[in-house]
Amino acid sequence: MSRIDDLSLFLRILDLGSISEAARSLGLSAAVASQRLKRLERELGVRLLQRTTRQLRPTPEGRSLAEQGRAAVEDLEALTSGLHRSTREVAGTLRLTLPPTFGRLYVSPLLSRFLSRYPRLRLDLDLSDQRRAIVGSGFDLAIRIGSLADSSLVARRLATNRRVLCASPAYLKRHGTPRVPEELTRHECLLLTDGEGEPGHWRLCGASGESVEVKVDGRIRSSQGELLRDAAVAGLGIVQHSIWHVCDDLRAGRLQRILPDHMPPETGIHAVMPQRRLVPPRVRAFIDFLVEQWEPVPPWERHTNAVKS
Repeated sequence: MSRIDDLSLFLRILDLGSISEAARSLGLSAAVASQRLKRLERELGVRLLQRTTRQLRPTPEGRSLAEQGRAAVEDLEALTSGLHRSTREVAGTLRLTLPPTFGRLYVSPLLSRFLSRYPRLRLDLDLSDQRRAIVGSGFDLAIRIGSLADSSLVARRLATNRRVLCASPAYLKRHGTPRVPEELTRHECLLLTDGEGEPGHWRLCGASGESVEVKVDGRIRSSQGELLRDAAVAGLGIVQHSIWHVCDDLRAGRLQRILPDHMPPETGIHAVMPQRRLVPPRVRAFIDFLVEQWEPVPPWERHTNAVKS
C-alpha cells in the first residue's frame, strides 16, 4: 500500500470525522484503517490527529499536511483516472458550500439538468451563511458573494453582484422617499452585520462616479439577509440588498427602489476553489455549467425594466 493511499485515507478521516466512517467508505475495516493511519504518523514522525472519546481533531501538523496534500492527491487521481478526457467520465462527489438563499433560488433549480448531463456525479451541498474553510473542511468549491480576501484561493467570477436601496411602498408613504443620500440619516435603515465593513456606514456611488458615505442607523440589525428582506417587505425600513435577492419583490411591487442614481458599490459572485495545478473535472464541469446558465445576463438581471425603475 503506497503512502499516497494512506494520505487519501487520512483526508477521508478528516472529511468524515471518524476512522470507522472513513474505513466503511473505502471498504476497509476500522482496524486496518487505524493501523494505516498509525503507519503514516510513524513514517512522518508526527502525530496527525488528536483522538478523544468523542471526536478527532487534526494537530497543527495534520492540518498542514491536509492543506498541502489534498491538491496532490486530487491531481494524481485526475491524472490516473483520465477524468478530463470526456464529459461522460465526470464522476465522483462534488462537495460544494454556498449561501442558503442564493443556493435555493438560483442553484437548486439547475441541479436536475446538471445531474442529467453527468449521471456518474454525486453532489454534497452545504448551505450556510458562514464562510466555511474550503481546504480544512474538504470542500471542492464554494460560491461566495461579496468581496474576496483569501489570497490562498483561486476565484472565477460568475456574475456581477449589483445592489440597490429599497423599501416597501407602505414605509415610503409613512416616512417619505429620500431624494438625496444624506436624507437616509433620518430613516429607519435595516443593517446587515455580515462582517464585511461597518454596518452603520453605507457607501453609495453616484451616476457620474462620485462616492458618498452616509452614517445610518435603525432598530433592526441581522447577520441574515433573508430576515432583512422580510423586514423591508413588512414596512420596517430601508434595506441595502443584492438585486438577486429582491428582484421578484421589485417586479411585484412589494419593494420600491430609492435613490436609483446612487447605488452601493458592485461586488461579485465567484466560484472559489483551492489553488491546484489541475482542477478536478467535476469542479470544472460545475463552474462551466453555471457560466453557461448565467451568461450573458443572469436570471435575476433579466427583465431589467422592473428593477431599474
